[in-house]
Amino acid sequence: MHDWLTGMRGGERCLEVFCELFPDAPLFTLLHVPGSVSPVIEDRRIVTSFVQRLPGAADRYRHYLPLFPLAVRGFALDGYDLVISLSHCVAKAVRVPAGALHLCYCFTPMRYVWDLESDYASGGGWLARLALPPVAAALRRWDRKTDGVDEFVAISQHIAERIRRVYGRAAGVIHPPVEVARFRPAAAEDFYLVVSALVPYKRVDLAVAAANRLGRRLLIVGRGPAEARLRAMAGPSVSFLGWRPDAEVADLYARCRALLFPSVEDFGIAPLEAAAAGRPTIALARGGARETMVGLDGAEPPTAVFFAEQTVDALTAAIATFERAAHRFEPAALRARAARFDRPIFARRIREYVDGRLRERQGRRAC
Repeated sequence: MHDWLTGMRGGERCLEVFCELFPDAPLFTLLHVPGSVSPVIEDRRIVTSFVQRLPGAADRYRHYLPLFPLAVRGFALDGYDLVISLSHCVAKAVRVPAGALHLCYCFTPMRYVWDLESDYASGGGWLARLALPPVAAALRRWDRKTDGVDEFVAISQHIAERIRRVYGRAAGVIHPPVEVARFRPAAAEDFYLVVSALVPYKRVDLAVAAANRLGRRLLIVGRGPAEARLRAMAGPSVSFLGWRPDAEVADLYARCRALLFPSVEDFGIAPLEAAAAGRPTIALARGGARETMVGLDGAEPPTAVFFAEQTVDALTAAIATFERAAHRFEPAALRARAARFDRPIFARRIREYVDGRLRERQGRRAC
């Protein structure tokens, strides 16, 4: 069970691995936009909810958020003994048969209604600001009910702590994968890079403002509702590229001076992708980046320069620190760091985890 299939993002990269591990399992999802995900995902039986048939759902499915709990509870999973949900919204609430084992690989508790409600409301216009608070309150009450999940696995310690705080549940951690083979180091050129959805909480505005102040060239890969505002504030050294093909993004990673990463991320795949391409990251010292990257004062070769506050001053100071210390970042060491999170390692850890839980379940039944 996956929330929706509308594009290839970090969650869908994880889903690919689950699809490869369980090639005969059907895939249940609220909504599927055909052709929006990889052939590994597309080439299986995909079962959708009534959200698939709602007007404009392909582009405006988030507007139907209040209906998602009803939609996810409508799937019939009779006959299955194992259910795996990959959830950042409502997938974890799928109704499972009596006696079935339900494992949830949790990207985050529903961020729209917990930590980032104000960010989503501010980015959605006056109607969202008016409607979201009561909807969010109702969804928080509903989202706390996790009795149908036997075990949670989080994508990071940061999310494991959020699961504990929101749901009162313990969670193990299996970090998502980076496909190291997709990336090759190259000679660095004179530009910084952002790869991100352009939504308020990503704080791409800090990167734009820092580039403006320092006169540094900045390339931004991504689209989103904040794009118009970001374009309006951008100076001549900032360029917007939209979403680009994977091969082109890999090339940009390899040629940039460093990736700018100013958001608090649940995990954050972009710094690891940059590292796989041999390039460091200038990152906010919060969230998932603290679990994957090594700072200048770390015991291992550095992969990032961290800054402590989400301010333009802090980011510009970090860029200056990076430029003084750029010689300390070795492409081979950066790539070796990314290799610890490589896709085959993720697949092995998931397979071992699922097999172990199934053996435990069978052992309890035998007793």
